Amino acid sequence: MDEQTFRDFADHLAPGAHLLPVAERAYRTSTRTDVKHRTAVGTRPGSNVTAWGNSWLHPHMGTTTGEPHAPQDFMIALRHVALTLDADPGWRSWWLRSGLTACELGIVAEGRLDHLRPSADIRRFNDRLRANFTCALPSGDADLPARAATEVLSMFEVIRQAMSLPGLPPTPHVPSLPADVPEVAVTTKHLPERPGEREHQGYLTLTQIQEFFG
Repeated sequence: MDEQTFRDFADHLAPGAHLLPVAERAYRTSTRTDVKHRTAVGTRPGSNVTAWGNSWLHPHMGTTTGEPHAPQDFMIALRHVALTLDADPGWRSWWLRSGLTACELGIVAEGRLDHLRPSADIRRFNDRLRANFTCALPSGDADLPARAATEVLSMFEVIRQAMSLPGLPPTPHVPSLPADVPEVAVTTKHLPERPGEREHQGYLTLTQIQEFFG
């Protein structure tokens, strides 16, 4: 089934979707307890776009805070925005102008004290682009979806300029996150301390951000 056929299938709430809660309902009926299992990927139609063979945008999430669960909500929002762009036909067409098959987008969230010097590294690997960026964690009262969209679009503006691509396409509507979205895998690395000093380095060097995701 190709992507467009799948979208048409999903948009009409295919009868097969009604089968998804059958196992959970049977478990609750027989045991009188709630199901605690959470699937590794979403079951909503189109939620697992990274598994589709023609995805061009592959986000990788990281943090330097040392608290892997602290930025989880922001990590989810950032990844959600990236996957929305990946699924948008206008953005897919725009990326095809680059002549590359995919963009490996690494996003590293740093604490306020760490984010002294924003870092970015954009390199081509064969038929792919690897672009790693740092961004500051938002304050507690920030609008996470809006902040995430601003951050990701700013990153792509840097990529656009570096690759001399035409202007960014219109930003698609970013749907609300489902309540049961699973946690996002986050790579965590601590910033080193400078020799002979008590203060942390305070920023990722170019080499460190190049090597952050391996």
